Amino acid sequence: MAEFTVIIPARYGASRLPGKPMLDLAGIPVVQHVINRAHDSGATRVIVATDDARIKNVALNAGAEAVMTRADHPSGTDRIAETAQILSLPDEEIIINVQGDEPDMPPELIRQMADSLADRPEISMCTACTPIIHADSINNPNVVKVVRDKNDIALYFSRAPIPFERDEGGEFAYRRHLGIYAYRAKYLIEFAKTPACALEQSEKLEQLRVLYRGDKLYCPDAIKSPGIGIDTQADIVRARAEWPK
Repeated sequence: MAEFTVIIPARYGASRLPGKPMLDLAGIPVVQHVINRAHDSGATRVIVATDDARIKNVALNAGAEAVMTRADHPSGTDRIAETAQILSLPDEEIIINVQGDEPDMPPELIRQMADSLADRPEISMCTACTPIIHADSINNPNVVKVVRDKNDIALYFSRAPIPFERDEGGEFAYRRHLGIYAYRAKYLIEFAKTPACALEQSEKLEQLRVLYRGDKLYCPDAIKSPGIGIDTQADIVRARAEWPK
């Protein structure tokens, strides 16, 4: 069983749904649900990386650590990298990136990512995927697809359907990428310093930078998939309707 740190990037000023980490869900803020899931995973440390004092206070009250970061980070990964540097985390520290808008992130999946990286010293980074069940998701650009080699190493990620089914009636098992990552602190900091490549800029998918660098990104099937992520007003309405009473 690997020891690991969960860092939750949570900024207040999301463009599509400002303040979403603080939105009420079943009586507590969304980000507090994320913190609770991280604690349940068995993480050694749970840290919220934020640019907002309100989120920091929720984190501290929920038993997490909190680090105030710059407000101008382009991604959660950059925010986590700054946090790792502020805290001087050891090079080999395993860090799990759990987004602050994933209130139903399974603790089992967080643990799976940590163990997967710990068991594979040759791997730079881990993420996860799940089979796509609904056909309309295949052509949905908001559903990121991944293709892998025989060892579950990612070959490519895309918002487009990959691979392209040339013949009608094909039965390829499309897979959806899940936005959870595991990395060692040293690699995370190196990755954050690497300029975005053209592929990443085109698809708006930062994980393509890993592949462009020539690094290995392990992408197993998730042992349990997350529930609703909170990106839009419709998502929070749906989550409130479906959340256990």
